[in-house]
Amino acid sequence: MTRLTVAQAVVRFLAAQWSERDGAEHRLFGGVLGIFGHGNVAGLGQALATTDEDLPYRLARNEQAMVHTAAAYARAAGRLSTLACTTSIGPGATNMVTGAALATINRLPVLLLPGDIFSTRAANPVLQELEDSRSYDVSVNDCFKPVSRYWDRINRPEQLPSALLAATRVLTDPAETGAVTLALPQDVQAEAYDWPDELFARRVWHVARPRPESAALARAADLLRSARRPVVVAGGGVIYSEATAALRAFAEAHGVPVAETQAGKGALPHGHPLALGAVGATGTTAANAMAREADVVIGVGTRYSDFTTASMSLFAEDARFLNINVTAFDAAKLSGLQLVADAREGLAELDAACAGWAAPGGHRARAAELIGVWDSTVDAAYALEGSPLPQSAVIGAVNAAAGDDGVVVCAAGSMPGDLHKLWRPSGPGSYHVEYGYSCMGYEIAGGLGVKLAAPHREVFVLVGDGSYLMMAQELVTAVAEGIKLVVVLVDNSGFASIGRLSESVGAERLGTSYRYRGDGRYDGGHLPVDLAANAASLGATVLRPETVADLRKALDDARAAQETTVVYVRTDPLLDAPSSQAWWDVPVAQAGDSDATRAAREGYETGKRSQRAHLTPPS
Repeated sequence: MTRLTVAQAVVRFLAAQWSERDGAEHRLFGGVLGIFGHGNVAGLGQALATTDEDLPYRLARNEQAMVHTAAAYARAAGRLSTLACTTSIGPGATNMVTGAALATINRLPVLLLPGDIFSTRAANPVLQELEDSRSYDVSVNDCFKPVSRYWDRINRPEQLPSALLAATRVLTDPAETGAVTLALPQDVQAEAYDWPDELFARRVWHVARPRPESAALARAADLLRSARRPVVVAGGGVIYSEATAALRAFAEAHGVPVAETQAGKGALPHGHPLALGAVGATGTTAANAMAREADVVIGVGTRYSDFTTASMSLFAEDARFLNINVTAFDAAKLSGLQLVADAREGLAELDAACAGWAAPGGHRARAAELIGVWDSTVDAAYALEGSPLPQSAVIGAVNAAAGDDGVVVCAAGSMPGDLHKLWRPSGPGSYHVEYGYSCMGYEIAGGLGVKLAAPHREVFVLVGDGSYLMMAQELVTAVAEGIKLVVVLVDNSGFASIGRLSESVGAERLGTSYRYRGDGRYDGGHLPVDLAANAASLGATVLRPETVADLRKALDDARAAQETTVVYVRTDPLLDAPSSQAWWDVPVAQAGDSDATRAAREGYETGKRSQRAHLTPPS
């Protein structure tokens, strides 16, 4: 038996956990991010300060941001490793709720350890306690329940072992993973207990690769052999299961073109003759044309978000779906034939089951023709000049600077859509855009997580002025930790994406420009905000290029630097990237006096008529 506080036991347990897949072992927890207050300083703060375990602590500047860092770390580590996050009670805890939602929506493992109110209730109500007349057992940490895959409150030391084991099981289960929350009352954290030594023994959690059921595999092979115009939609599951080689072999053997979701981008590298690029509302014209013509759609590791399906308007009404997914919930979508399996194993077995079959040669030729047209479109978008710069030219310059070892990180605004269409990935891991929650403020914190997980790669963070103003604090963390990022700060004086959307629905770009209030609206002059000076004040080196040539040189200099560098560039919010020729469902007012609103409603009703329920049986 070993006598430790609850917090000390948590730290020792975390340091002893490992994940394993294909014989390779990884530390499950690469460290702890934390901000201390009265709810955790005497517990986890004391435990981390005095431990000799290999569990490094890093000081974050914002609680939401540190969960983003942990989520990005987990994604870059292929979900085989993550970070734990600890906060005080009250606002420190609830600041993490947004990060928890992001992690769970994106199926990324993160462990949250918020402080909680006194379990004994002796001093109630304590500072920052939410008093609920229905129950004394309610605290603000109950907010985590709907956004966590596992949630528990440790009111007694005896509850800790089972909770830790349950939490770790969820974190290492590809079908269940997401945010896990263990709420730790501040008095319980400091309480001592005699723990069985077995709790702290080195424990290895096997990350399974489920294989498809034989009968389901036979049905899948029959369906695929009937296809004349098949298309693969590659999602994040392809990347997480390291199935890119299996996908490439499958596509080449059977002549099946591959389109990619945001999370699946890089499943095939740019330049592969079957790589259609992005699919859906932010897709390429090549991928979307092939998707519309497809008679069988093979979804691999995708959850079919509305952007991927263009709000259910992209695929033909009689298209049939074959879905390979480790999660049965996702495999069942679009009335698809379900192949519940790890992406790598499912593709390999489907490949073997369809030996000798290939799509007609004209199908491959059609894909090559469409890919060539889109490549020319991207070349033209990358070559645009102007002052302020076109955003497509900025993306082109960053793409060139990233090379084969770079990673682009982004999350919100107009850039994720433009990146999905325009970025030319070098391979898996080179493209990291958070688009499950599309959370403003993720970018710099996410870049920090990527660099921690993959220190050998150059990390290029693309962040708009709107996201930067919401959460730039982790620049300080990067500087303090000596972690080098290249942050490309794109300033278009507002919200370009929502401005464009606002105009399209008849809302007249209200509230989407950073200007002084004029005659009742924000239509005065531009605000004298200097974001580059702000970045410099946070400790970053700042460069201010004005032309595309200047930008290319600044990116080269930033890449060569040893410290975090912010490349500040102004762009034109009214210059759009090339169209995806796809629709996205955003409701438009059914009544309104303006011509713009009436025209927008007409367009919306046209789009709605293209939506399909996809109830066709996959026989």
